Amino acid sequence: MGLMGEITSAWSLRRLPSLAGPLPSFDPGSAPPDPDALFDRWLADAIAAGVVEPHAMTLSTVDPAGRPSARVLILKYLRDGHWAFASGSASRKGKELANTPWAALTFYWSALGRQVRVRGPVEIADAAESAADFLARSPGARGGGLIGNQSEPLASLAERDRVLDEASARACADPDLVAADWTVYWVVADEVEFWQGDERRRHVRLQYTRATGGWHRQLLWP
Repeated sequence: MGLMGEITSAWSLRRLPSLAGPLPSFDPGSAPPDPDALFDRWLADAIAAGVVEPHAMTLSTVDPAGRPSARVLILKYLRDGHWAFASGSASRKGKELANTPWAALTFYWSALGRQVRVRGPVEIADAAESAADFLARSPGARGGGLIGNQSEPLASLAERDRVLDEASARACADPDLVAADWTVYWVVADEVEFWQGDERRRHVRLQYTRATGGWHRQLLWP
């Protein structure tokens, strides 16, 4: 067995620590009535703990056959239960969301043993917000967005570099240029779960479910 096989063997993986701690406690009785407020607290805790890219999240979608896809991207903002991210609509995730406008988001901050899981229907922001988001990106990021062929087959890395250089040059030459398919998406949460890990495996799970006039809170078994 090669070195990589040795590392990924069941025995080796079991020897790696998980939820080793020390981990913070979480009193669900002190949780606010709105999940947005609790997420703000937990995000602030992650930032204070030095978590790298604490606003990174896994976005999960499904294709027309129900097969899931997942990828990591950045939370743009959270406002009134709207969890925003951006992408080209011609990408795989854009096509999957056009077919099935539902998504799940997962945040994981290992230093704190915390997860936040979000699920709900997906809506599209207006063109002005999508354009403003695109123009706030760096020239290199705008260049990548202008290409519009994400997830398509690539012949070579040299071709990638050439096309990206050309697109980045276009973005620098025209600061107001916006990719036609750039889109800000909102996951309008109908369910948000906060998961606090515990070294003794006495995890705490608090689920918020959208209800008429507010949110219903309940504990879940670990």
